[in-house]
Amino acid sequence: MWQNTRLTRLLGIELPIVSSPMAGGPSTSALAAAVSDAGGLGSLGLGYSTPDDIRAAIRATRALTDAAFQINLFVPPPEPPLLDAAAVGQVEEMVAELRSDLGLPVRLPVPERLSVPFADQTAVLIEERVPVAGFAFGVPPADTVAALRENGTVVFATATSVAEARALVAAGVQVVTAQGAEAGGHRGQFVGGDGSGPREEGTPVGDPIGTMALVPAVVDALGADVPVVAAGGLRDGRSVLAVLALGADAAQLGTAFLRTPEAGTNEPYRAALAAADGSETVLTTAFSGKPARGLRNAYVDAVGVRPDVPPYPVTHVLTTELRAAARAAGRSDLQSLWAGQGVAGARDLPAGRLLGLWVDEIEAILEDWRS
Repeated sequence: MWQNTRLTRLLGIELPIVSSPMAGGPSTSALAAAVSDAGGLGSLGLGYSTPDDIRAAIRATRALTDAAFQINLFVPPPEPPLLDAAAVGQVEEMVAELRSDLGLPVRLPVPERLSVPFADQTAVLIEERVPVAGFAFGVPPADTVAALRENGTVVFATATSVAEARALVAAGVQVVTAQGAEAGGHRGQFVGGDGSGPREEGTPVGDPIGTMALVPAVVDALGADVPVVAAGGLRDGRSVLAVLALGADAAQLGTAFLRTPEAGTNEPYRAALAAADGSETVLTTAFSGKPARGLRNAYVDAVGVRPDVPPYPVTHVLTTELRAAARAAGRSDLQSLWAGQGVAGARDLPAGRLLGLWVDEIEAILEDWRS
């Protein structure tokens, strides 16, 4: 009975398990297809990708699986920050020594624009009729949501508070992913809290909400008609069962998949994950200007203490070359090592086998309770 939820019925999938859409390399068509073929919902994080690359990824995933999968994009901020000389100078000064250490010139290469046009990205999702379209960092435009839904696409979006969840549903989003503070990678927050989005005058900042507190609050607020996916710090069958008990319709796991052979995780990153026990993760704006959770390293120690990191996506764009050079040099100390607090649960196993193990763990717990 635990497998029968509003989400599994909506999507026609067997297991209430979703792989996190991890942009920037870890998400691959092979990983998404493996999760979907094992009965869950595989996901691709393509927020940084061009329309041509998004189309190619969709078609590559379809070639590997007949099951449903998700394509996830980033909603741009209402007022994008400027890529001006002041911001460039700030980042140059922040990372000058780190760039020199990698043999890069101190002067930063400055791109013509901060991001790929969001409308061009979403147009591909509509044209390709993707099974599931997901969004993070904001409320997707209502007309985009409507166009996707008219195509038969199920629309997901990420919330880190009840207020955000309600805003997403008001725009027509069908499934809300409630992302707790334990989650690895970027926080999807877009209303107040950690300063990554607007908030009403006089509203206290507060702390990021943990998964165990957030999930039941969102479930209760949205009621019976909106499936909720729980995310943040989940690592195994116990985690999946716990959030289902809280009222979630599925569990989303990301860090747990980073060491699978299907993931695009580079070798220094894999080694750092294997050595981690969960106590090393920190929330930092150092790599992108937006709060994200990852393993602490030399880059975080050098840049993360600064209060003047330019906002996302300025810092992300201007540090891209440095992070790529660190990966090419096989160095984990100067690249982003996104990981959630459940990092110790990650295993060197194929994705499909992981899902099978989690199912076995859940069944064993339920059998123990029944005996």
